[in-house]
Formats: sequence, structure tokens, C-alpha cells
Amino acid sequence: MKLYHGSNTVVDVIDFSKSKPGKDFGKGFYLSADKKQASDMAVFKTRILGGTPIISVFKCDEEKLNSLKVKRFNGYSKEWAEFVFMNRTSDSELPKHDYDVVIGPIANDKVGIQIRYYMDKEIDFNTFLKRLKYMKGETIQYFFGTPESLAALKFDGYEQ
Repeated sequence: MKLYHGSNTVVDVIDFSKSKPGKDFGKGFYLSADKKQASDMAVFKTRILGGTPIISVFKCDEEKLNSLKVKRFNGYSKEWAEFVFMNRTSDSELPKHDYDVVIGPIANDKVGIQIRYYMDKEIDFNTFLKRLKYMKGETIQYFFGTPESLAALKFDGYEQ
């Protein structure tokens, strides 16, 4: 399976130190099976950081992937929203879970404000879940969070 990573630079070597905590599934390397979503992310990154939109392409070895500890979310659910909330509200460099790989929907770009509303009790959990849904439709993201997980990925070039 091919996976894509959108950025402002070619990513041929994955470096976890460049990842930040407080992301949907925690600190790690994120990819998408949707090339358009990766392209949109690359454009977004260049608006913030400058440079040229680049899509780094990786082959994912599904046999190796299946030998890892993988958490799969099949769509938006209460469990998914709680997991995103747990990770998004953490500023720790240490992981909040012990999965090598997490596969599930991407959260809305405005997730930070929704977390604030939920924490301030301005919205209930069901409203929180509804507002976390990605506005451009359900797009699945792949999180690789451990050195062991990287064995399932092989750099396969890039596109501009």
C-alpha cells in the first residue's frame, strides 16, 4: 500500500524529534492513503514555513504492519474522540498510549477550539464528537509512533 506525507520538504528519513506532542494520535509520523489530503497538507505547511509543497511517498509493508501493535478506528466514534482528546490535551513528550501504529479518521482543523469549548463545559460530548469530524469528509490518517513501526515503511520517492 502507498502512503503519502505532505510537507515543505522531502522526508526520506523519518525523524521523531521533528514531531510535536498534542497531535490527534500523539507525537509521531503521520501519513495518508489519500494523496489529495497529503497535497493539501503540503500546501498548508508551505504557507506557514515557506518552501515548496512536497509529497513524500512511502510503501507500507502490510505484513510488517500486521506484526505490530496497531489500533484501528473504523470511523468517527466516542472511542476515537476520547483518544484524540487524550492526545491533543497532552504536552508530554512521552506517549499517552502504547500502540506502534494508529489508523483512523483525521480530526477537524479547528480541533483546538472544540477541546477548549468541551473542557469549559460550553458543549457536551456529543457536540464535541460532531464538531471533531473533518469538514472535507472522512480521511484516514496513519500514525507511526515507534522506531519498530518504521520498519513497515520504505521511502519510495517524492512529488512536487
